[in-house]
Amino acid sequence: MIYLAEFFLHLLVFMAGAGIFSFLNVVIYRLPRKISFVTGRSHCPSCDATLRWYDMVPVFNWFYLRGRCRDCGAKISFRYPAVETLGGVLALLCMHNFGESAGAIAAFAFLGVLTVVALVDADTMEIPNGLVIGLLIIAAAAWGCGLEPGWRERLIGFACVSVPMLLLTLAIPGAFGGGDIKLMAAAGLFLGWKLCLVATFLAIVGGGLYGIYLLAAHKKGKKEHFAFGPFLCAGMAVALFWGEQILEWYLGLFRF
Repeated sequence: MIYLAEFFLHLLVFMAGAGIFSFLNVVIYRLPRKISFVTGRSHCPSCDATLRWYDMVPVFNWFYLRGRCRDCGAKISFRYPAVETLGGVLALLCMHNFGESAGAIAAFAFLGVLTVVALVDADTMEIPNGLVIGLLIIAAAAWGCGLEPGWRERLIGFACVSVPMLLLTLAIPGAFGGGDIKLMAAAGLFLGWKLCLVATFLAIVGGGLYGIYLLAAHKKGKKEHFAFGPFLCAGMAVALFWGEQILEWYLGLFRF
């Protein structure tokens, strides 16, 4: 009975996370198009048919409908169930890492906004200020609830990456986008300086490898830019869950 109860608890948490990220799919689609994501029923972007409630079960319905609109048969991007699945997985990770606490809710909210930032930036090469403000609000709420890290680490985190990025951009125009700089300031206020540095390191490694791939495949020229926000967001997500272990492993390389 205990295992059955745990299974249903995990299933409930997964579906809750997937459901919230299903809404974030709407935000990701509508925000760059200047469409309200607060009002208006969900609809097919191809035929504009309003989606029925039973067609909006996260993850399951995409596979049930074989990735097509029930009304017009147009293909529905695999991104939708992928984002919903990501939401479910992140909800479970938050529960296991932070327990049933305010910290888990704050972490999940932080990751939700990061997901929107990453995909909007990937689509448009822009990070809307509203999303950065959302991260600042989440960081302030976590700070106000007394969650770790402490206020000193948060304030240092606010500046430890964003200020060097700003100075580098002033020296080399176009080195970083303004959205990336503001993103790191808001994220540093949530993560603290240690995890913010870990996240930045991971993003630089991941973005560097991706840039090498683009050059080798002749998909980008040396002076062409690509969205760096998704790598920053991925680095922050990894740092949130495993940053302390990564930092301890890295520092251990220099201990004799």
